[in-house]
Amino acid sequence: MGTLVAGCGTSDPAGPDSSGSSPATYPTGPVTMYAGAGPGSGFDLTIRAVADALRTDKIVTVPLPVQNRPGGAGADLLAGMVRDHRGADDRIAVTSLSMMLNQLQGRSQYGYTDVTMIARLMTEYFVVVTGPDSPMRGLRDVMFRIATAPDQVRVGAAADDRAPFDLLVSAAGGRPSAVRYVDVEGGAAQTAALRDGTVDVAIGGVSEFADGLRDKVLRGLGVLADNRIPGVDVATAREQGLDVKLANWRGIYGPPDMPSAAVDFWRGALATMVRTPTWTATAQRSRFTTTFMTGGELQRFLATTQSEVKAALAAER
Repeated sequence: MGTLVAGCGTSDPAGPDSSGSSPATYPTGPVTMYAGAGPGSGFDLTIRAVADALRTDKIVTVPLPVQNRPGGAGADLLAGMVRDHRGADDRIAVTSLSMMLNQLQGRSQYGYTDVTMIARLMTEYFVVVTGPDSPMRGLRDVMFRIATAPDQVRVGAAADDRAPFDLLVSAAGGRPSAVRYVDVEGGAAQTAALRDGTVDVAIGGVSEFADGLRDKVLRGLGVLADNRIPGVDVATAREQGLDVKLANWRGIYGPPDMPSAAVDFWRGALATMVRTPTWTATAQRSRFTTTFMTGGELQRFLATTQSEVKAALAAER
């Protein structure tokens, strides 16, 4: 089984596009910040962390209301931005690897080339979790149960989180088509589903489950990283004999044809933000790595990553 790594590079926050300035008149009013999933999801946690850091450190002084627009792991929000807000300068949204998966797997006709990609912010790894009383102690237990009694293992996952779980199943010699997925979007909803017995295991970004793992409300079964993540006592998939690692990236985008002054402003504001104590503390608490990039470097990263994801998905068919 091949390994897919999406988003492991780093760059200097003070990159070539991060120092752009914009007229002092922008922004003149509120800028709405969107999460394409519900409260407690990775999208929600990220955009609220961005808004909080920008306000706390007075990088942006206009109101930054956050709106949740769940649906299709960000696909519904993306479609709205493309169709309804072309040229707008008063709204930005968080996105991730899901934008690529949605397009490549046919859940969305749109992708990163259809909007204004402003910046990549961070990288985090996927983790598989279960409840504290589950008999499953590791990924091998999960894979054995899926191989022998797939109907008895309900996997809570948003549409875009199924691909990394499929990679694990394939690495174990199983059939991804046999997995019994339950559509549960966002870490808060997945944690609730584990606690009430709706699902048996769940997969998502480490930041979505960091609090539950720390408080022992959840138990980690495996993280799809090269090495164990500091502060998260969970063995890697490779330690358990499954040659899979997968990192998710998250970033910020605006509508298509967003005015260049607005794009320059947000690149500069976000470049400043990722160096602040507020953002650094959030990254440490949520166990993600800041991997800021903009401009040509970002476009090259996106093109390379989309190609890698496409190849990995093709190999799974």
